[in-house]
Amino acid sequence: MKARIALFANSDKPAAIYWAEYSAKKLKEFDSKVFVTASVAQKFNEEIKSIVEVIELEEFEKFSDFVVTFGGDGTMLSAARVLINGDIPIMGVNVGKLGFLAEFSVNELDEALGSLVKGNYRIVDRAILETTINGETLYAVNEFVIEKTASPKMITVRAEVGEYLIADYRADGIIVTTPTGSTAYSLSCGGPIIAPSTNVICLTPIAPHSLTMRPLVIADTLEITLTLQSAIQHSTIVADGQIERQLNVGDSITIKKSEKDVKIIKHTQTTYFELLRKKLLWSAEGN
Repeated sequence: MKARIALFANSDKPAAIYWAEYSAKKLKEFDSKVFVTASVAQKFNEEIKSIVEVIELEEFEKFSDFVVTFGGDGTMLSAARVLINGDIPIMGVNVGKLGFLAEFSVNELDEALGSLVKGNYRIVDRAILETTINGETLYAVNEFVIEKTASPKMITVRAEVGEYLIADYRADGIIVTTPTGSTAYSLSCGGPIIAPSTNVICLTPIAPHSLTMRPLVIADTLEITLTLQSAIQHSTIVADGQIERQLNVGDSITIKKSEKDVKIIKHTQTTYFELLRKKLLWSAEGN
């Protein structure tokens, strides 16, 4: 049976389109069926257009077995969020400088695509977060962030777990991150690196007023309620740096681990710790 593989690229990045075209041609050599979105197909040359089928991103889960994304972690997050209700594994090809989710490099693309077609890959499930705002459910693979808007003034966010108060965070904002997202925005704000297999959620304040306000790791079985207590006008909640909604003073949201998850295709042999050493340049030559 032919492998059915969908390609999704950041159409604003010429390098992403180039490698998506390259992959489409390579996959056809492997006798695979290749699907792409219209926005990607229109950037392809005529030769490549003739060997792919154009479908909507939302239909990837219906017609394909895997999705390969080209860009960076943001591109992979965009695809994952749209396909959240499906069960389709995603492989991220990084065409930029750093990527923890999109861990495959263009230098190993031939081997990676060949392994995918042959079934020589590993799939891991990554937890995601969800919250509901005005009847709309939002999902985050990396993190939710409540942050101030253009005002230089700090905001105050009350964090509670059930009936128990954690703290009133007076800061530029607060990050609620999954283990996957611990190497993203949270890390730049002083949060810990958390192994993806760990069943936890982390709260990381952004530039807190008090130095004693430190990142807090709690079990992912708990639900976190965040209430915007003060702000000059309003604040925003942002999912994975891409989806933004407004919060007014007095608004509360509850963030919890979702029953859904995202399936990510990984190297068969490498571990998360090898990925950290590679991406964060932890490897050092002996004396």
